[in-house]
This record gives sequence, C-alpha cells and structure tokens, in this order.
Amino acid sequence: MPASFENDQRPAATGASPLTDAAWLDTNAKQGSLVGLRVLDLSRVLAGPLCAQMLSDHGADVIKVEAPQGDETRLLGPPFVEPGQAAYFSAINRGKRGLSLDLTTPADRAILEALLVNADVLIENFVPGTMAKWGLGYDEYLATAFPKLIYCSISGFGDTGPLANLPGYDAVLQAMCGLMSINGEPQTGPTRIGVPVVDQVTGYNAFSGIMMALWARIRTGQGQRVEATLFDSALSMLIPHAANWMNSGKTPALTGSAHPNIPTYNRFEVGDGQIFLGIVNEGQFKKFCKHIQREDLLSNPLFNSNASRMTNREALRHEMEVALKEFNRAELCKDLMALGVAAGPVHTVPEAFQQPHTVARDMFIQRDDYQGVGLPIKLSKTPGTAGVRPPRLGEHNPDIVR
Repeated sequence: MPASFENDQRPAATGASPLTDAAWLDTNAKQGSLVGLRVLDLSRVLAGPLCAQMLSDHGADVIKVEAPQGDETRLLGPPFVEPGQAAYFSAINRGKRGLSLDLTTPADRAILEALLVNADVLIENFVPGTMAKWGLGYDEYLATAFPKLIYCSISGFGDTGPLANLPGYDAVLQAMCGLMSINGEPQTGPTRIGVPVVDQVTGYNAFSGIMMALWARIRTGQGQRVEATLFDSALSMLIPHAANWMNSGKTPALTGSAHPNIPTYNRFEVGDGQIFLGIVNEGQFKKFCKHIQREDLLSNPLFNSNASRMTNREALRHEMEVALKEFNRAELCKDLMALGVAAGPVHTVPEAFQQPHTVARDMFIQRDDYQGVGLPIKLSKTPGTAGVRPPRLGEHNPDIVR
C-alpha cells in the first residue's frame, strides 16, 4: 500500500478489532493512482455514489454500505439491468463491493467501526445530524477515534445557515439557486436542466475536496472533514450570469440555448437539422462568414463587433439561418471545425455514443457484465479503469463481515 495512504496508527474502535488486509482485498485486480485507498461509501442517490465511483475507477477499494432497503436508485426504473437494479443505479455504482447494514442497530454500527479502523475515506450524504444521532458524528467521535480519516459530508444545504439540515434534491436546488431562471425559452418559462447537473457538480466537488484533504494529510498526518453541498455547488455554477448581474444590476433572463454575452454562440437551424455554433471571437466570425458566402455581414455596421451583434442579435440570427439552410449539418460542422470554427450537430443520446470519437476516447464501455460511460479523467502513467458491475444489495456481506 502506498505510504501516503497508510492508516496503521489509527486506534481501533471500541468493541471492534482491526480487519486484516486480506479482508479488504478485492477479487478483481485494481489499478490506477488510488490503489491502496480504502473508502466506505455510505451515500445514496447520485452525488455521493458518483464521487465514490470516481475513486473506485482510479483504483480505490470502495465498499458501498446500504441500508437493508437499499439505495433508492436501485428502484428508479424502468429500464432495469436486472430485477432490483435500475440502469440509473448501474451508472454510478460500478467497481464497488456491496455491504448491507442497519446503522440504527448497535451490532451493525460495530461492524462499521471495525471497517473504519483501516479506512481512509468515509462518504455520507445523510441529513446533517444523522451520523451524530447514531453516535458516529465526526466532531463528536470519529475525529478523535480515527484522526487520519477523511470524512466527506454531502448534503443539500450544509449544517450552518437558515436552511441547515434540510433535505435537498437537484431540481429543487436548480430552482432555488437561479439555474432554472436562465434555462429555457421565453415561451416555455424557466426549465430544469435536462441532467441532474447540481448533483453531478457536487459529486465532482466532493471528489476534489477528498483529493485535497488526502494531500494535506501527507503533510500534516491528520484527516479532516470535507463538506460539499448542493446549494453551494449550484450557486458556483452561475458563470457568467452572477458576475453579469453583480456588475450591471440587470437580472439575467431566459435565453434558450443562447449565450448571454456572445450572440454567435447558439443553436441554429440548417438544411437537415440543427447545429450549435461556438463562434467567440472576430477571427472565427470572419472565417464563418467567408465559408457561408456572407462576407457582407462583416462590413455591416449592425454586425461588425461583438457589441453591435449583441444589440442586433435577432437580425443577425435571421441572416445566418437564411444562409445556413443551404448546408448539410454533418458536412458543415466538419468543414467549419477544419477552419478552426467550433461547430457540432445537435445529436440525440444514441447519436452521441455512436460517434467514432466516442469509441476512440473509450467513453462507451460495452462488456458482457456491464455497459456504461467511460472515465472522463485520464492519467498517462496510472490510468484508471471502469470496475466490475455494480454490487447487488448486500452481495459481499459474508466476505466483508467475516
């Protein structure tokens, strides 16, 4: 085990004896930068499990600890991979071992404490105060009993402030923190972003916080508490809308697919569908106009700068789409990209995963035991790998408890 992950000085929990390394070894050989890291994943739904899956993808030994009724995402189908396991659950729980414990009982809490003797990281996303109610609070007990432990708490609102200790879900936070107010068309009104983006960003924030805490532990020899909340994460995503409001006093409005500062960064209709153009500077705008044979737009005072194009964005959009109707989306995007002008077809989900580049980047995992999305973080010398299929509820109880 790498020295930076050693925890052999951690005191044993009362009434429990340390587990041997053999009890932690997975039957599947691990590889990656986090080999030797031991993680207890007590979280459920999305943000916490995603964070733990990322740790597993890069070599950590992750035990998913579930209540007897299981993580609720097991039932959020159809579709189901198998009875009792929805595809949703499969997306964020690969590479883990499954342990079912009832932490409301002393016997199962003792098992968890025995596991903590050799754990580096604990991730939980209970309503704040739940762990303390069970006698497992970080400040009240774990920080002293397991001083090297990295304790990651994920919640909706955190444990300070007027909304402390309240439950939170992705779409509710999208609404409360302004994300819905800038997403959608004027005719449809505020709209939830189509993926649980707040949950996902919170999972990434938790992952980053754990990595920082592990680095700090190398220097200090001490663990610490890492907190990631949906509320904080949602507010942090308001770029550039928050800065625009703070400096102009104007409330950001619904813009559909458009950018609030760049009129040529938007979705446009072409002859056989829709594309998204990412034209962000004058050089790209010149190349684009030349390619679509509308160089007259460059000399028009209504469109000769980003500021003037912002003022006249609807007129510009009309002129662009008249010209774009003559083009095929695939060929146009290919030609524009070759010129250095970012452009992409608006794909369906199947089309996105059928792209040759998706295969080349190993972003579509297709195995006999598992299908899923590949690893977005790639390391040259210690690459991660997608682990085995997600565990069935309590699948590894006999091995782990023994």
